[in-house]
Amino acid sequence: MPAFFSDASFLNFLAGGLLQFGWWQMLLYLLVATQITIFTVTLYLHRSQAHRGVDFHPLIAHFFRFWSWLTTSMITREWAAIHRKHHAKCETEDDPHSPMHKGIGNVLWKGADMYREARLARADIEQYGKGCPDDWVERNLYTRFATLGVVLLLAVSFVLFGFKGVAVWAIQMAWIPFWAAGVINGLGHWWGYRNFETTDTATNLTPWAVWIGGEELHNNHHAFPSSAKFALRRFEFDIGWAAIKLLEKVRLAKVLRVAPSLNLRPNIAMPDAETLRALLAHRFQAMTDYQRNVLKPALKEEAAAAGAKLRALLPRRLRKGMVDDGRWLNPESRAQLQAWVDARPRIRALLEHRRRLADVLESRSHDAAERLRRLQAWCAEAEASGVRALQDYAARLRGYALAQA
Repeated sequence: MPAFFSDASFLNFLAGGLLQFGWWQMLLYLLVATQITIFTVTLYLHRSQAHRGVDFHPLIAHFFRFWSWLTTSMITREWAAIHRKHHAKCETEDDPHSPMHKGIGNVLWKGADMYREARLARADIEQYGKGCPDDWVERNLYTRFATLGVVLLLAVSFVLFGFKGVAVWAIQMAWIPFWAAGVINGLGHWWGYRNFETTDTATNLTPWAVWIGGEELHNNHHAFPSSAKFALRRFEFDIGWAAIKLLEKVRLAKVLRVAPSLNLRPNIAMPDAETLRALLAHRFQAMTDYQRNVLKPALKEEAAAAGAKLRALLPRRLRKGMVDDGRWLNPESRAQLQAWVDARPRIRALLEHRRRLADVLESRSHDAAERLRRLQAWCAEAEASGVRALQDYAARLRGYALAQA
């Protein structure tokens, strides 16, 4: 038997591979490798390919393609298509991974299975996957041999690190399925805070979480899907955006879109074309302002008039349900909320004003003049309502404008 197989060198190789890294060195490698994988998903697959918010230098773009193949076996076109469908069908039965329809437990722990199931809908991949890489390497290596990359990574990990490498490889294989397919797609539509009252349930999980690349700011992303920057409040930090700006400084990235800034013009007597443009870009901000500046004070006044605490007058889950007219409540709770509203004409009137405003903002009509006329009529009705908070809101709304870049 060769000496290699008869002495401690073979056992040392099995334990530590060629590099003989200790556990602290392996931990550092794992942190670096998983961060690159997260950047590959959030910067390239998500912000660049799915939403066209940023372009990368071909060298960087191909590195991301290679790293995705090596560490996840995900195909760019499929990932982008499934994510675009998520936005197009968000919180419906056709959403590939909505906790509202599939259950939070299923999305959190079986998100990767849902991704694999969505890959089989080839008509959806064709419909939503346009514009993604389709060169010789993509067709003949990354797509044709999609699973070869992770097998190659396993072999390399074992040669370099021994059985420690196999353990680290297993963690790498679970990283994206858990954090992206599970946590972001699951908890990011179930728990957290919201800067914007979007028409879905997307939440921000935390103002910062450097290990998931900025994807924790999921509500911000759903408010402005094509923005390359996810952080929109002073206290929020998007490490993915920091990486993009660093690459931009060395001319390896070009930012195409970011969320437009909102400007407020004083003393605007009537909504104009500039108001309409700003509202269409910031429709979720407009609905958020309505909730916070009109409905919330009215609810507090109702509680004060009844001599009760607001939480006693209307349970928190029903107050949350009022934000979207009970869309996500069960039928019993929805009926309970409707009965509560019907017994309070002032609240019912404010909710009706909000519904008509939402109809204007969400209209798919391409007739800008007609939409502007409807907006002007809404502001006139709000001014004539006699409700001070609604009048103040209409005055603020009339002054909406897009800030100059």
